Amino acid sequence: MLRFSPRLQEIVTVALPFESIRERLAGWMRQPTAAGMVSDGGKLGRYSYLMTSPEAVAVLDYDDPRDVATFLTEATAFVNPDDAVASLPPFTGGLVGMASFELGLKLERMKRRPFRIEGRSAWPELVVMRFAAVLAFDHHAGTLTAIGRGETKAAAQHAVDNLVATWQATPALEVPPDLLEGALRLETADEIHEDKVAALVRQIHAGDLFQANLARGWTGRLRRDVEPGHVLQALQTAGPAPFGGFFRWGDRAVVSNSPERFIRLDIDGLMETRPIKGTRRRGASIAEDEALGRELLASPKDRAENLMIVDLMRHDLSKVAQVGSVAVTALQALESYPNVHHLVSTVIGRLAPGRTAADVLSATLPPGSISGAPKVQAMKVISEMEAARGPYCGSLFFIDAGGAMDSNVLIRTLACERDDGGHWHIRLAAGGGIVADSEPVAERVETETKVSLIRKVLTGAVE
Repeated sequence: MLRFSPRLQEIVTVALPFESIRERLAGWMRQPTAAGMVSDGGKLGRYSYLMTSPEAVAVLDYDDPRDVATFLTEATAFVNPDDAVASLPPFTGGLVGMASFELGLKLERMKRRPFRIEGRSAWPELVVMRFAAVLAFDHHAGTLTAIGRGETKAAAQHAVDNLVATWQATPALEVPPDLLEGALRLETADEIHEDKVAALVRQIHAGDLFQANLARGWTGRLRRDVEPGHVLQALQTAGPAPFGGFFRWGDRAVVSNSPERFIRLDIDGLMETRPIKGTRRRGASIAEDEALGRELLASPKDRAENLMIVDLMRHDLSKVAQVGSVAVTALQALESYPNVHHLVSTVIGRLAPGRTAADVLSATLPPGSISGAPKVQAMKVISEMEAARGPYCGSLFFIDAGGAMDSNVLIRTLACERDDGGHWHIRLAAGGGIVADSEPVAERVETETKVSLIRKVLTGAVE
C-alpha cells in the first residue's frame, strides 16, 4: 500500500530577503529532484513556490495496474484539515504531482499508448513527490518565506534549515542566447494537420461529437551546455504566465509557461476552474492589437467553443460539488498574454462534505478545455488522430498538508529527457478546439501562434 505518512502538523517559518524568483531558476532546476510553481506576479499569480529533496516519491507507470483514484487517495492520506494555516500561502508543504494527459484515459479505462520522446522509454503517467519544506514567494506583498513542516517541531526545523541552505547555495546563472541545437522538427506537416481538422469537422457535422482539441507536436534537442532550467528562466524573462511551473525527476523534466488554471481548491472548500477557449495573436501595433481582441470577443465560433467547455467543466465539478453550488462567475472574458489573446471563463463550486483534493483530480482529469465535448468521445478521437501527449495537456498540481489544492493545464509546455550523452531532447505541442465551423488553415495557424513565444526563446529570437 502506498502511504506518505505521518502527518505534517508542526510548522516552522523563516523570513528571507525577497528577490526575483527568475535569476536562480536554472540553478534550482539542476537538482535531480525539484519542483516549482512559477507565476508572473500578476492579478492571478500572487505566489510562486520552489521545492527540492522530496521525502518520498511515488510513480504510476504506463503499465501499472493500480487504480488511479486509490493511488491518489493513499498518496494524500497525510492531509488533515486541522493542519491548514490560513495566515500562510496556500501551499506550505505536501504533495506535488505531474499528471499526464493519458492518465485521464486510464481513469476512464480507455485504450491508450505510452508517451515517448523520439522512441525512448515510456514516461510514467503520474509522478508525485512529498515535500516537507517550500520557498513561498509572495509577489504582491514582496516577501519570501521558507516554510518547514514535520511530525515534530524538530523535524520541521530540520526541513526548513536544509531548504534555506540549498537556496543560499543556488547560483544565479546566465541564459545562453541560443538554446536549441539545430531546428525544431515538425511531427505533423501543415497539410496533414489541415486534413485532420477537415476530417474532424466532418465527424462533428455527422453528429459524432461537438468539439475536440486537436494538437500537433515539435521535437528538438537543446545545446550541450543548455538544460531545461535555462528554458524556464528564459520564458520567465520573455513572457511569464500566471500558472507556470516545472517538475524534474532524474533525467526527465517538464517546463511549463501555462496561462491556464485547471482547478483550485481553497481550505474552505471553494473550487475554481478557468477554462481557456478562443485565441488570437497579438497585434504589431496598439490599433491592430485592440482590433484583434475585439474580433475574438465578437467571434461566434470562438464563443461557442468556449461555452461548450464551460458546460463540460460545470459537469465535471458537479461530480464532487455540493448540489446547486456550481456557478459561472465570468463568461468569455478577454485576457491578453505576451503572444496571444484568449477568451477565459470562470466556474466555481463548493466541495461536497467528505470529498478531498484527491477526489477532485480523479473526477476531472484530464482538463476539459484540452479534451472536448462530449469528453470521453473527444478523448477517443484525440487518441486516434494524435501521438500520445504525455505531460502536454495534463496537469501540474499541489495538494497542501491542510487540504488546499491548485493546478494548471500543461499547455505552453515542454517535455524534456536527457540522453546518455548529456543532451536534453524536448517535445512541445499546441492545438485548438475544433468545432463545426472551424477552418483548417486557421486552426493550423493557431497552433503556430501558441508555440511562437517558446520557439522565439529557444532560438534566441526574442526582441
